[in-house]
Amino acid sequence: MITINDISFSYDKRNGDLFHDFTLELNAGNVYGLLGKNGAGKSTLIYLMTGLLTPTSGEVQIDGVNVRRRLPKTMSDLFLVPEEFELPNLSLKKYVSINSPFYPNFSMVDMQRYLDIFELGGDLNVKLNALSMGQKKKVFMAFAFATNTRVLIMDEPTNGLDIPSKSQFRKLVTAGMTDDKLMLISTHQVRDISSILDHVVIIDQSQVLLNAGMADVNARLAFRPQREGDQPIYSQQSAMGTLVAVPAEDGEETAVDLEMLFNATLQAPETINNLFTAQK
Repeated sequence: MITINDISFSYDKRNGDLFHDFTLELNAGNVYGLLGKNGAGKSTLIYLMTGLLTPTSGEVQIDGVNVRRRLPKTMSDLFLVPEEFELPNLSLKKYVSINSPFYPNFSMVDMQRYLDIFELGGDLNVKLNALSMGQKKKVFMAFAFATNTRVLIMDEPTNGLDIPSKSQFRKLVTAGMTDDKLMLISTHQVRDISSILDHVVIIDQSQVLLNAGMADVNARLAFRPQREGDQPIYSQQSAMGTLVAVPAEDGEETAVDLEMLFNATLQAPETINNLFTAQK
């Protein structure tokens, strides 16, 4: 559904390209996690994908249409939840009445359902400026999901949410996902989203270090305490002793540790690439 074709982009030519001939394809029916170090270009990539920035070469397409054309048909089926945003000094009811017409698949029934998931109650007359920062984020995400766009992109959606609210967010993703939709979540808070991802993409500026389904990760890698004879791709100390990421043995299944996967990919990208390109 989203095709990124050989894009290059730079904020300042003196510092070189942030992206150079970068290519990636994302398909409907998946919840993607977009991971990368600070400065790897995750937010920039999101703005390129949503047509808010223009690549110096190449293009981003949604269903074959260049997103920079910002055609109404494309924009009405795409929603971005940025990391930082402002809500106007309006009631929630007025906010919905002004903004929902831009999204033909918006559902007030869904909006109420998502507000209920976030335990925000049913008062549509509440003033948005009277809400806390966390409440504003939850209201905005409830609206985002209620638009029922086929593409929903979120940048650090769990920042500012407390532990119960992060659990509610995961329920929101599960409730809002369908086979014809694509969700992309860019975050540093990997433990907040690991249980809801179908696919993980790890980038380092112009490189896609890993692009794999979670089922494939589970089949190829094991995350567990170290055993004698292990040759770990990555290891870290914990209260349980040394934890390792190692190639999975036949029939071995462990829970995917997204944080360890991320660190292993950054530390040993060639090893990870060879592991995932080899026939299983």
